[in-house]
Amino acid sequence: MQTLTFDSDDLDLTEDFLSRAYARMRIGGSPVGSRARVRRSATPSLSVDELALDFDMSYAVTPLGRICLCVVHDGTIEDHVYPGVQDSFGPGDVVSFVPPDQAYAGVVRAARYNITMLDPALLDQVATAAPTAHPGPVRLTGHRPHSPAAADRLRGAIAYLRDHVLADPDLADQPLVASTAAQHLAATVLATFPNSALTDPTGSDRADAHPAALRRALTYIDDHADEPVTVAEIAAAAHITVRALQYAFRRHLDTTPLAHLRRVRLAHAHHELLAADPRDGTTVTQVAVRWGFAHPGRFAALYRAAYGRSPHRTLVEP
Repeated sequence: MQTLTFDSDDLDLTEDFLSRAYARMRIGGSPVGSRARVRRSATPSLSVDELALDFDMSYAVTPLGRICLCVVHDGTIEDHVYPGVQDSFGPGDVVSFVPPDQAYAGVVRAARYNITMLDPALLDQVATAAPTAHPGPVRLTGHRPHSPAAADRLRGAIAYLRDHVLADPDLADQPLVASTAAQHLAATVLATFPNSALTDPTGSDRADAHPAALRRALTYIDDHADEPVTVAEIAAAAHITVRALQYAFRRHLDTTPLAHLRRVRLAHAHHELLAADPRDGTTVTQVAVRWGFAHPGRFAALYRAAYGRSPHRTLVEP
């Protein structure tokens, strides 16, 4: 994982830093206050930046090749344009800033905001494009959320990623934690914005979602629970589409592939806690992180619901 911070009142240094971090940008006007503060946390597949600019800045950015999300905390971002879109954003807005293959431009006006970027391939790990409408990889087809509730969920997912995963480099470097967090963010993005994914199963998907395919999926999950498994990989192992896989889990088990994967990993954590000796220095947090659970409180709640007692009690009183 990579982390970096920038804090300067030198406009030339700020221009250079922002241009290197994103693409060419130009600070316009005659700023009275000129301080810029940026903090970036990044893994190979995603990054979360918090920016606070005390001045107006125009930007003209070449395609980033990433899905770029923006959450505005204070101030405004105005005249944001790319082909087919012209919009402005203010406090509370959550938007998809630009498609990965598009250049864009606009003006930041003394704003504090979040930029989250993710690899577009993450969308393909949790969904499949509708072949008749938009062949190829899954892509976002609108830049505004479906609803305020959807915007709130995405805002929460970004905050969780920033505050509970990327805030701790050792935690973010855990493969299962990083994979789970990335897939959760990708799924939340798809649930927030219009997109080309086909979520309802086709007739072929329904036919493919038979018990034999489900058994193949369950076997793959059991054999690979200690690896950063994706929904797409589970579907491939079962020889069905992602839609058929999701339908099979919903139809036969009343759950989702990722929820079942989480349940299997929780069982592994349970067995590890039963076998562990706290005198050797083993902690609940270590075990939870090893099995992909980044938030101790959430892990404890899931564990208590499944096993009727706290994970700490299991560790000290097996």
